[in-house]
Amino acid sequence: MEIIKTNIAGVLIVEPTVHGDDRGYFFESFNEREFREKSGFKVHFVQDNESLSSYGVVRGLHFQRPPHAQSKLVRVVRGEVLDVAVDIRPNSPTFGQHVAVRLNGDNHRQLFIPKGFAHGFSVLSDDALFQYKCDDFYAPETEGAILWNDPQLAIDWQLPPESIVLSDKDRSNALFSDFVSTLKNRQPQQ
Repeated sequence: MEIIKTNIAGVLIVEPTVHGDDRGYFFESFNEREFREKSGFKVHFVQDNESLSSYGVVRGLHFQRPPHAQSKLVRVVRGEVLDVAVDIRPNSPTFGQHVAVRLNGDNHRQLFIPKGFAHGFSVLSDDALFQYKCDDFYAPETEGAILWNDPQLAIDWQLPPESIVLSDKDRSNALFSDFVSTLKNRQPQQ
């Protein structure tokens, strides 16, 4: 396993060691001990999720608030996506910035997204089978989301606008500026 740092601290590209021969290939998609040793993150995943999406689908930008914030390890089994993590940690020097990485079933790359990030992806292939591990359980009462195409975030989803397919829920997510306002309202008054 190789760990590659991105331009935002904590968001890591994980490249597994793939053993291939004329029969096909084998790799460990996750090894908790090796990940901890190479990344410095102690994480214990408790839930695995899978989605199948067709070309043009954009899912996100989703997150869970504390005390149920989630770290995620995401990968694509079949197809290709542009995976995006937006830093929503209020005291971070990269607050409001994002990392975008292409993940596909051929490169076997994974993206580790620590707590404190909004996450989403766009499907660039005919379809994509997407899997991810979470280190906390789904807690709908802590769910939050930011609008996928917020101009302040300036994310290039690498899709023509007429091809984008959204859920009703993702179409009406809050703007990043509204998210920032809610953070300020939660700060204790002095």
